[in-house]
Parts: sequence; C-alpha cells; structure tokens
Amino acid sequence: MKTEQGAFFPTPPNELRSAALVFSMFKNPDKAPKTYTPLEALPKIAAFCAYQERTQKEVADKLKSYGLDEDEAGEIIIRLGREKLLDEERYAQAYARGKHRTNGWGRRRIRMEMKAKGLSEYCIKSGLKELDGDEYYDKLKQLLGQRDAREKETHPAKRRMKLMAYLTQKGYESDLIQDAIAEL
Repeated sequence: MKTEQGAFFPTPPNELRSAALVFSMFKNPDKAPKTYTPLEALPKIAAFCAYQERTQKEVADKLKSYGLDEDEAGEIIIRLGREKLLDEERYAQAYARGKHRTNGWGRRRIRMEMKAKGLSEYCIKSGLKELDGDEYYDKLKQLLGQRDAREKETHPAKRRMKLMAYLTQKGYESDLIQDAIAEL
C-alpha cells in the first residue's frame, strides 16, 4: 500500500517525527543509569581495559558513569595498574604507532593529541620514540606523492604552498616537509 509520499509504510503522526520522541521510544529518560558496587565494577572495567589500551582518564570517566566516587575509582585504577591492565606508557606507544601508520599523522599532531588526552610528558616522549625515522620520512613522502597527484593547482609556488599546508596540518615538521618537496 503506497501513501501520498510514495513510501510503502504509512506516514507516522506528526508527534513521532521529532527525533527526540523517536529516540525516547528506545531509551527511557526517566530510568536512571545502573550503578555498580566496586566489586561489581572491577570485572567490567577489567574487560574494558583488556579490550584495548586505555588512559587513566578514560577509565575514571567510565567508573564515574558506573556511579562510583573518586576514592573507589582511584582504588580500582591503582589495582588495574598493578595488574598491568592499565599502563599509560604502553597506551602512548600504541597510540603513536597507530595514528602514524593509519592516519599518517606527524610527531607534532600526535604530541598535541596525546596532551589533549591528559598524558604525561614522559609517556608522550616514550610514545614518540616508537616512530622509526626512516619509516616516518617514507610515510611523509608517500603522503606528499598522493597529495601531489590529486592537487589541481598548476602555479608552482601556489602548489608548493598547498602541499606544505597539507603536510603541516598532518603534523609533520617543516624542515622534513621542505626536504621531501625538494626531492619531489
């Protein structure tokens, strides 16, 4: 059966068209989120940390959403650290490797993002040590080649500035960018 709009389903009444009302059909706003005791929260948060590397801030936020206070959350975070489920240095190393390899980010961008996540300077330096110099420069040249092939600008100076702006936005250092452009 077709309706006037051409769909096979009848048009919902006006009050159901609102996104808030549709969303509320699936999630009851009057229902409070479930709270956990520290003993109930521990295995849940351990599984949360085992799934992928996490920062202490992420774990603390998750524990807060479980209804735990700061003292209880702090005790759980200390225990997770002792059991090697939570390690910010390991997180920083994995983060730096992953963002460089998959997103093509440079050291400056990775450093900025890790600072925003609340990592210590020691962890940030440890993470950036994971980036191999040759692999780093090869990735820069690969990104430059890809961008150069897509760039439509024909004026050499403008083209060079656009390529430099792109790689700077990716977080690469200007001296490396200039060396790579000179090789191009």
